[in-house]
Amino acid sequence: MLQAKQPAPAFSSPNQHGTTVSLADFAGKQHIVLYFYPKDDTPGCTIEANEFTALAAEFAAHNAVVIGVSKDDCSSHQAFIDKFGLKVELLADTSGEVCAAYGVWQEKEKNGVKKMGIVRSTFVIDKDGTLVTAQYQVTPNGHAQAMLDVVKQL
Repeated sequence: MLQAKQPAPAFSSPNQHGTTVSLADFAGKQHIVLYFYPKDDTPGCTIEANEFTALAAEFAAHNAVVIGVSKDDCSSHQAFIDKFGLKVELLADTSGEVCAAYGVWQEKEKNGVKKMGIVRSTFVIDKDGTLVTAQYQVTPNGHAQAMLDVVKQL
């Protein structure tokens, strides 16, 4: 698992518009809140996306961009954004490469059944490409505000 003060793993993946977004795009310019979530339009993921959306202007005021990542495809991401009026960018990591690089693709257990899936996790990356925080198994409620508090310290 990743830890603070490590270089953030490079990523490159299409967003909801099919445009490739990479870590390098933000180098020296903006901080990144990179959050991984299991699936578009599910209860916890919707709470998290809505909370990040509600704080989008504050993140922007502190020179930070919020980017969500799941294994859903670009059209699923666009439908999720449209349905809830989300103001976050969503990356389609259909290959799972970004999830693997950040260590969020893990075995999970629900109702006694074990299967692989995305563990809800968030990484704050400073504009130099260094991890400021790496949090695994986060709870959706209140998480966006907690990440904004981290960004305000940068």
